[in-house]
Amino acid sequence: MLADQGRAPDATRDEPRTGSRWYRQLYIQVLLAVVGGATLGWLQPEWGVALKPLGDAFIKLIKLLVVPLVFLTVSTGIAGMADLRGVGRVGLKALIYFELVTTLALGLGYAVGKLAGPGRGMAIDPAGLDAAGVTTYAGQAPSGGVAAFLLNLIPSSVGEAFVRGEVLHVLLLALLLGSALAALGPRAASLRQMLEEGTQAVFHVVGWIMKLAPLGAFGAMAFTLGKFGPAALWSLGKLMACVYLSCLAFVFGVLGAIAWWNRVSLWRLLVYLREELLVVLGTSSSESVLPRLMAKLERLGCARPVVGLVLPTGYSFNLDGTAIYLTLATLFMAQALQVDLSWQQELTLFAVLMVTSKGAAAVSGGGFVTLAATLATVPALPVAGLALLLGVDRFMSEARALTNMVGNALATIVVARWEGRFDAAQAQRVLEEG
Repeated sequence: MLADQGRAPDATRDEPRTGSRWYRQLYIQVLLAVVGGATLGWLQPEWGVALKPLGDAFIKLIKLLVVPLVFLTVSTGIAGMADLRGVGRVGLKALIYFELVTTLALGLGYAVGKLAGPGRGMAIDPAGLDAAGVTTYAGQAPSGGVAAFLLNLIPSSVGEAFVRGEVLHVLLLALLLGSALAALGPRAASLRQMLEEGTQAVFHVVGWIMKLAPLGAFGAMAFTLGKFGPAALWSLGKLMACVYLSCLAFVFGVLGAIAWWNRVSLWRLLVYLREELLVVLGTSSSESVLPRLMAKLERLGCARPVVGLVLPTGYSFNLDGTAIYLTLATLFMAQALQVDLSWQQELTLFAVLMVTSKGAAAVSGGGFVTLAATLATVPALPVAGLALLLGVDRFMSEARALTNMVGNALATIVVARWEGRFDAAQAQRVLEEG
């Protein structure tokens, strides 16, 4: 039983193998769809906007499976662990890693924002900003501080966790059920077997839905260019360049060093995850590949309990790309509005971002909601400054989502290796195959 727990249901088994016709490979289809969607949105904006439901439908289909997949994978994985103390140990190691790496991401964003100064010279009068477009996000900003944030991690009922689709709520329930199954041992064998079969079925459905990824990427990219137009790319190009270059520097610098230290080739890992990267690029959502990413990391050699615990948790607590963006966006607004922040105010912003960035994926429009909550701690920065970002925020979401995905994939490998539950020989074989 334990041997089976370390292997993933092969969610990629229906993909064309090496040597198949190039146009049948998923990453080629998604790449062509992204280029085609961007071209259509640029040349025919009305058509591009009308295709928005294609991208929305694909993401909703994937999100439909995230909750049952996390619940089934985590509960069955923990049920197969002989030592329940290992669950707490894995969780603690993951949180330590998340905090350290996220702090590095925040620090990188802060350094680039101070050195490059993307908002300097804009000299915008806060009184002239149209704040109507940001009231929705400001109204969603959480209140109550750290205590309220921690309490929100506990669902009010079992049904609420599944209905609202909060991954952390479902993760908590899965941890409790998996621990109970492990404690019951043979007496719960039939229930554990049923849950394992359910996991196989959900992964099979994921394989079906991923065949629609090119269609979803086409619609999402066509909408982005059709709605905002290429002109928005130039209006705040300096900020966008800072975000993209910072994310690249973080991935190939910080994450590259971490991968090297753990004897994993970052480049080969990116090649191995090329389909997922292209789907995220097209949909601007790292959630769109969560089920498939779990299967690939297990196939890479990470034990199922580690993948099931670390990866979903990382989607809320290890948002490296979002952390970079939040720091840069905050400094950009201060520079554009000519608000001279003291070092005490900057330190306060940095400390608040260390907390608020952890929940940026938990709400709709998470980046803007988190920015609104952060700005509330420094009254000198008006929330209306978010209006400066409305036009281009969508164009920076790809950088955030891609960095978040790569960061969480590597985090799972690091924690699995740290815990001694990573098959390095299996990883080398898989990465060499590409």
